[in-house]
Amino acid sequence: MSWREFYKNRWLYIMLLPGIIYFVIFKYVPMYGIVMAFQDYVPYRGIWESNWVGLKHFERFFSEPQFWMLFRNTLILALYNIIFFFPLPIIVSLMLNEVVTERFKRFVQTLIYVPHFVSWVVVVGVFYMIFTTEGGILNELIFAITGQKIAFLLEPGWFRTMIISQSIWKEVGWGTIIFLAALSGVDTQLYEAARMDGASRWRQLWHITLPAIRSTIIILLILRLGTFLDTGFEQIFLMLTSTNRDVGEVFDTYVYVKGMTQAQYSYSAAVGLFKSVIGLLLVVGANQLAKKCGEEGIY
Repeated sequence: MSWREFYKNRWLYIMLLPGIIYFVIFKYVPMYGIVMAFQDYVPYRGIWESNWVGLKHFERFFSEPQFWMLFRNTLILALYNIIFFFPLPIIVSLMLNEVVTERFKRFVQTLIYVPHFVSWVVVVGVFYMIFTTEGGILNELIFAITGQKIAFLLEPGWFRTMIISQSIWKEVGWGTIIFLAALSGVDTQLYEAARMDGASRWRQLWHITLPAIRSTIIILLILRLGTFLDTGFEQIFLMLTSTNRDVGEVFDTYVYVKGMTQAQYSYSAAVGLFKSVIGLLLVVGANQLAKKCGEEGIY
């Protein structure tokens, strides 16, 4: 790129600066702390003067009895997110795209966007008010009908359903923004030509709408795989109890317990690095697969 082209687009690059600065300060600079995973880190000695121990913490992590429990719980929740959560913003976007009345469409969009701005503490609190056996709205209704109450918040079998339900309620509306933006770029003449050929709304959806946003779907899926094992610390931590810990404990909560409450900094750094490496491998693999299938990928 020549200096003339750079100067011509200088305002675009200036607009990029806040984002670049954010990623440098909060994403790239902290990466030097990765070396803690290969040390017995002692705070008063600092990172560079702590003793190096190689792969000691990784060997300990893989030999822990809890490893397979953590891996299973994290993997199941991650798969649930991909299977049940990821397609919903696409479906909701397609449904909103079919709404003709603009006022009603904007009302629905606002209604489903609002939960995104509610903190997980509030979301979990609302679910407690609805599902608790001690005066919960839903349980009182079930009790009035059947004479029994269901311990949704305590029974391990309900834990994953509650987690995915909360994620869907909070984030599906916000996830539609990118897909609605992609749908707005579809050429309307394609729909007019299809109608003239006698294509039904379903045919138009299948042969025009979905192919038009396919690249967006694939890119977002690849990015989602990068955070595949990030199941959400705050949400799960707030939902954990002594009765559902066997199905609810994941890498994120395990790192918090070991690193913050037990001060095992190097060991928790090793667990976090393991999770990050898995995410990187998934992104690279998914990107290569997308290119082999004729898509652009993310790089």
